[in-house]
Amino acid sequence: MEAISTPMVAALKLPVLNPSEFELWKIRIKQYFLMTDYALWEVILNGDSPPPKRTVDGVEQAYPPTTAEEKLARKNDLKARGTLLMALPNEHQIKFNSYKNAKSLMEAIEKRFGGNKESKKVQKTLLKQQYENFNGNSSEGFDQIYDRLQKLISQLEFHGETISQEDLNLKLLRSLPSE
Repeated sequence: MEAISTPMVAALKLPVLNPSEFELWKIRIKQYFLMTDYALWEVILNGDSPPPKRTVDGVEQAYPPTTAEEKLARKNDLKARGTLLMALPNEHQIKFNSYKNAKSLMEAIEKRFGGNKESKKVQKTLLKQQYENFNGNSSEGFDQIYDRLQKLISQLEFHGETISQEDLNLKLLRSLPSE
């Protein structure tokens, strides 16, 4: 009996933007577009051709796409824009809905969530301060843990018990405050 082979389709999940992790999201959304439809990523980067315009009585007017190329360009732009909007959290979708093409939408998202050099420096400084504060507080916590451990050991020696390292570790863990 012959085995039937079915092609394996990799399902990609659309990455939703977490405002604090914009750079990671940008990498993931690029990867998503490259894996699903490379042409859409090109539309986001370069924009598509501007909508066709006619001059009527000295006034330039946009008209709906008529050629196959114009229709495909419009379809790709709408699809890329819609996908980018879906990748935004619900509370941000209304703010970005006014952008009419994918390239301007991506630029607005980068401007809003990507920050500039100064804001990135401030963010980096804040993270560094938080890390230093955490290290300062954690060393106090380690000192307190060490004191508790010494107290447990002295209590065990006082009672004349022999205890295994595992039991000692369990007692130490039980003595720690739960957060």
